[in-house]
Amino acid sequence: MIDSRAVHKLANEFLEGGSGFVVDVKVLSGNVIKIALENDERTSIKDCVALSRHIEGSFDREEADFSLDVGSPGLDQPLKVLRQYLKLIGQQVAVQPIEGKKMVGELVSLEEEDGMVQGLVLKTREKKRIEGRKAKQWVEEEHKLQASDIEWTKVIISFK
Repeated sequence: MIDSRAVHKLANEFLEGGSGFVVDVKVLSGNVIKIALENDERTSIKDCVALSRHIEGSFDREEADFSLDVGSPGLDQPLKVLRQYLKLIGQQVAVQPIEGKKMVGELVSLEEEDGMVQGLVLKTREKKRIEGRKAKQWVEEEHKLQASDIEWTKVIISFK
């Protein structure tokens, strides 16, 4: 069976110094290799094809037959790596804490250590009833969340 770490290493070596980066590598039974590729600007089919050709050329099909699928992770997938978070600072995201209700707001900042997200600051804006006032008022709050308290974070798609 093909080792996912070897595939990850090959992909990272190929992408090093560029704007593309690996989000996830999975090797399923039957040597089905799935690579999620993202780009700091936008992920193109050309990027996926180039990485696919590099990976294919690095393995010998006589030694181990395999199937290879390189694509973007999809907008509905949770964020997995620091670089995904970094490119979304200032953008709208949804955060599902392990306990509590989903929060939607602007990703203000990140706390990171050794290339891993340790925490984030999310600025939310919602209408709340303020004592002494009849109408609800818009209230902005910043929430500091630790990565260990977050189930998932996803991109909010906006068509402006």
